Amino acid sequence: MLKPFLLMSTLVLLPVIVSGPAAAPPAGSPGQDSATPKPSAPMLEKAKKTYGVDCAVCHGDNGNGKTDLAKDMSLTLDDWTNPASLAGKTDKQLFDIIRNGKDKMPPEADGRASDNEVHALIYYIRGFSSKGGAVPADSVPAAPATDKPSN
Repeated sequence: MLKPFLLMSTLVLLPVIVSGPAAAPPAGSPGQDSATPKPSAPMLEKAKKTYGVDCAVCHGDNGNGKTDLAKDMSLTLDDWTNPASLAGKTDKQLFDIIRNGKDKMPPEADGRASDNEVHALIYYIRGFSSKGGAVPADSVPAAPATDKPSN
């Protein structure tokens, strides 16, 4: 009884993945498109909330992909806490996966999240591999002070 409920909840909630704060990957990190601007702190906060509602049920609160639901659905998800897992994927590729869905993951419809919200979610997700996970949005400056990546 619980498994069908969880599956249905997941299918309904996954499209809301698009908003929430995350750790800021250093500029120029592998896969991060230089044309994608760093989201503001409020956009990152929204991305964090969206991730918690839509994504975490399968991908985990910390992005490691090891959840009961993923296991029950026989899903093998990337461990986003490992920098290598997203290193070969561009922001455009991740954007397309979120917008169009992939395998059992439903798409994030335009009406549920704007393009900017999807970009903030991607930024948040990339943050899982920097310094052990996402950081609060308020610790991420709205605009970088220099072109140097933060440590």
